[in-house]
Amino acid sequence: MRGGSIAVVGGSIAGCAAALAASRGGAEKITVFERADARLRDRGVGIALHSDRYDELRDAGYVAPEMPWAPLTRRVWSVRDGEADHGRAVGEQPFPFRAYSWGSLWSELRRRVPEEVTYRSGAVVTGVEPADDGVTLRLADGHQEHFDVVIGADGYRSVVREAMFPGTDATYAGYIGWRGTSSDVAGLPSDGHDAHNIVFPGGHCMLYRIPDGLGGELLNWVLYTAPPQADGLHPDLTRPTSLPPGRLNSELTAYLRALVADNFPPYWAARVLRTPAETTFIQPIYDLEVPHYTSGRMALVGDAASVARPHIGGGSVKALQDANALEAAWRAGDSWKEVLESYDAGRGPVGAAMVALARRMGSAQVENTPDWSAMGQPEFDVWWQDQNSGSDQRSGFGGHSIKAG
Repeated sequence: MRGGSIAVVGGSIAGCAAALAASRGGAEKITVFERADARLRDRGVGIALHSDRYDELRDAGYVAPEMPWAPLTRRVWSVRDGEADHGRAVGEQPFPFRAYSWGSLWSELRRRVPEEVTYRSGAVVTGVEPADDGVTLRLADGHQEHFDVVIGADGYRSVVREAMFPGTDATYAGYIGWRGTSSDVAGLPSDGHDAHNIVFPGGHCMLYRIPDGLGGELLNWVLYTAPPQADGLHPDLTRPTSLPPGRLNSELTAYLRALVADNFPPYWAARVLRTPAETTFIQPIYDLEVPHYTSGRMALVGDAASVARPHIGGGSVKALQDANALEAAWRAGDSWKEVLESYDAGRGPVGAAMVALARRMGSAQVENTPDWSAMGQPEFDVWWQDQNSGSDQRSGFGGHSIKAG
């Protein structure tokens, strides 16, 4: 299928990958609408790609060795043990991942988008109107633009998804991720090549190195647990939202600091507590599934289509694989109908399987945590395998394999 006008709503990682896919697929005119005015590269949170998935995406042309990354080889799960500085390890596992800064990965993808693609920052899409011959976008400035196909890459609050499946929103999982980054990387155990999970009743915290995009490194951490229930402390998270850096009130900050001080080994407590307030924020955890990845002349990629809880370690992988699958469908199809039906058939089952696995992991790691203090390596191995029971070739820790599809 060659030619045609394509709109990509959302210009972050999924959006840049979708624009690249459309260009390679042969689209004639591509316009990306990104609502943010500020530079997306300034987002410093960490993400990780499984090494096997990286190899597949590198071969497909969506990632490259020059993208700054930090190697991870092992993950150590530790519980507080008296005054032992690092606590006690309850389990270790291989962890073949490549750690990235979100902003650095986005910057590299943005550079790969061809120059002939129009990338419009500060362009807010407020409405999507499908028709038999294409889709019209309504913009906040009052303008309307018509396209042959619209790709929704606008995240878990997608305006494109709302037009496709009204009322299909992300569902709050009942807990949140506190996130932070700091320059406190000197002296990390094992030269910093380990990811560390600090476990406690009702959750855990994962810490690992990421590149800062300037030749240095940052310590990235995310702490999963239920928010405080006291009046005035529990934010309304039933509707998809987030609390960005600088928006945590003093009560929430005090709650986080007390939780860390009471449950973390001293070494790791100090690392988290030294994180600057301006880099600390809350990410509520949501689930999302859609009936289909396409409808009429509209398609969804990344979190606009499905949201799997972060425990699976495959969110960014799925967004890039969605784009790769869309490109393949584009090259093979002879009509818009063929392209979009093929894409939906290939990606819908993958998204559903990843959401299901991530829910099992969230239950085991946050909602129904075990007695960590009673664990050693054998008990840990059984616990880990139980979470992965029922996984098939369409899902797995670190994301789905393209070759298995």
